[in-house]
Amino acid sequence: MNTAAHPVATGTPAARTSTRDADGMAVASFLLGVPGLLVLNLVLGPAAIVLAAVALSRGTARRGRALLGMVLGVADLAVMVALTIANHGVIWSFT
Repeated sequence: MNTAAHPVATGTPAARTSTRDADGMAVASFLLGVPGLLVLNLVLGPAAIVLAAVALSRGTARRGRALLGMVLGVADLAVMVALTIANHGVIWSFT
């Protein structure tokens, strides 16, 4: 396996765990942002934004994925607002 494509975190075990956690948050933000475009925009959008922001603040190695998760989270909220405006109110019906 090519080790150049997979950067290895150096330093203390706590630093490696923190980087690994940040990488996981970056991937999770992306994976929450994608289905958020179609369903549960109000829940998945903010979750993607928060996870991406935390991953970026912790110095993730997957910066591009975290940024994409943040963009998708914002897009989730934009889709929800656009659909709400187009339907002249809340689009969900619980009855």
